[in-house]
Amino acid sequence: MNDKKIILSSLALDLRRVAQGYYRGSNKMADRFFEEALKRKAEGESLEFAPYVQKLLEKFENIKLIKDEKRKAEDALMYSVLFQNAAVFSS
Repeated sequence: MNDKKIILSSLALDLRRVAQGYYRGSNKMADRFFEEALKRKAEGESLEFAPYVQKLLEKFENIKLIKDEKRKAEDALMYSVLFQNAAVFSS
């Protein structure tokens, strides 16, 4: 497995945990996994991703700005699925 797939898969898993945490009301756990997701993003700074993945990497941090926890959960889950798809279909 190449570095891109590992980073995108790990990011997807972290964001899935973020979504579950916010949905269940475990904000502390969700915040912790969000920090892990940011670390994953930093690990991939030197790699070159497809333009659409690069835009997703830039935008997913906006989850922290949302006030409603259910909306945060929905957005985190959406990004999780998008990153997982990018990992599966990247070459």
